[in-house]
Formats: sequence, structure tokens, C-alpha cells
Amino acid sequence: MSTIGVLARPDLKEAGPTVAALVAWLSGKGARVCLDDATAALGGASLGSGCLVASGRDMAGLVDALVVLGGDGTLLAASRLLEKPIPVLGVNFGSLGFLTEITLDDLYPALEGVLAGRYEHEDRRLLRAVVHRKGRPDVTADVLNDVVITKAGPSRIIEVDVTVDGSFVSSFRADGIIVSSPTGSTAYNLSAGGPIVFPDQDAIILNPICPHTLSNRPIILPESAVMKVTLWSREAGATVSLDGQTTFTLRDGDSVTVQKSPFVTTLVSSPHRDYLEILRTKLGWGVGPVGERILP
Repeated sequence: MSTIGVLARPDLKEAGPTVAALVAWLSGKGARVCLDDATAALGGASLGSGCLVASGRDMAGLVDALVVLGGDGTLLAASRLLEKPIPVLGVNFGSLGFLTEITLDDLYPALEGVLAGRYEHEDRRLLRAVVHRKGRPDVTADVLNDVVITKAGPSRIIEVDVTVDGSFVSSFRADGIIVSSPTGSTAYNLSAGGPIVFPDQDAIILNPICPHTLSNRPIILPESAVMKVTLWSREAGATVSLDGQTTFTLRDGDSVTVQKSPFVTTLVSSPHRDYLEILRTKLGWGVGPVGERILP
């Protein structure tokens, strides 16, 4: 690993000392360091002149590994900058952090492994969404967590037709539809009553939000599925949200096609915790191994 990128949430002032310490540590290991503009501003004058500074997408194209300082939202944004599979270390400065599972205590040992080419990782498949409106160019985007189609107004529900591989599934009258990757199963999907799916599974989750018909339940589809959601809501507008960070307005007749993306995000795993321990910790499950019961 010759060039390491560092990207922090732009308003995360408490990450400033960590940025400066990281740059000094990496430089001492002989690595070149590249920061995006906002992260360089957080580090301040203490960074010295040895860093490369570039825009976020340019920085992502220059580096061999990326350290992300922030919460899951920061990592989701970083994943959309990457056009090649490089190891990503998500360092948790947030309150939950399913994706940013590296703690500050684990950061430097994990980086030692990355620099040496010895590290545990998981390849997380992204989803590709294509928003189509007749007479307009399609909008294509890749997401790590989910594509969410929801009502725009506070009261009325929306109606959508859903097909999978060209076969009709159902007309859903609901507050919306979540199409989630296994990685995103612990995000909005979980809050809406959907299943937790291990992130290494080849699957796509279709989850209606508060459906009018109670028999409409979440469906786990194969990763090869191509799903199309078409909006039919003359009285209520709708929006499509990509990873909760990019939003488009939908109107009657618009459609959103979702399928697996050609891209993956390679997340460096904590050497001290497995996925079940992350679930126990983040979700506050109250029972540990025999003899180690966790009291409320």
C-alpha cells in the first residue's frame, strides 16, 4: 500500500486531532497520504506540506486504501466515490455504526495489517438504481444500503406496481417501498420490520412500508433479481431516496429499476468482533455467553 486516503465527515471537528495523528503516523511508515479538501481543513496547519489534497472523487481515484472517520452516513457517501475495490476502514465516531466497526483503539493495528497486505475484509455488493421518466434521460446511481420510494406528503399513501424479472409481484398501497441490500438490512429495513440478513448473502430485500394490506410482507429475493417499481399515485407525490442522501421527486408513471451493481465496497473487518457480536452490541441484545449475562 503506497497511498492511503483519509476522509472525515466535514463537520466532525473532534476528528481533527485524529486526522493530524494519522497523517504523522502514516508518513512515518513511508506511506503517501491523500486527503479530501474538507478533511484537510479539519487537520489544520499541523498537517504540514507532505499531504496530497484533492476533491473527494479525485482523492478516491488516487489511493490504495481509504480511512473513513465518522458514522455510517460518512461511509455510505465514501462508497459512492470509489470506482475500484480498495480496502476501506470505517472508524466509528457516530452513535451506532454497523458499517464503521473499527474503533479508535483498533485503528492503528488494523492499518498495520492493511499496509502489510494482511487484513480481514468483507466485500459488500452495491445495488444499482435507475430512475426513469418518459422523455427524460435516465438517472443511474449505485448505493450500498438501500433505495427507498416513499410518499411525499404527510397523509396519503402511494400505489406502486412491482415486478421482478418481468413477472408481476403485486400492486402495493403503502407509505412506501424499501429495496435493500444485505448490508442495508440493519438500516431503514430493520426499522420497518424487515429481516436482518448477513451481509455476505447474495440477496435483495423488498420491504413494503406500512402496507394497507397486512398480508403484504417483506420478501428476500436472489441477488440476480431485477426489480422494477412503477408509481401510480395521481393524488399523492412520491420521492426516491438513494442511501438516504440523494433524493429525486417522482410523479405518476415514473419507474425505478433496482438490481445488483457491478461494484463492491471492501470493508476492513475488526479482528476482535464478528457480525453477531456487532449485532448484540449495536442492538443492545441483553444476553451474552453462558455465565456472562448482561443486566439492563
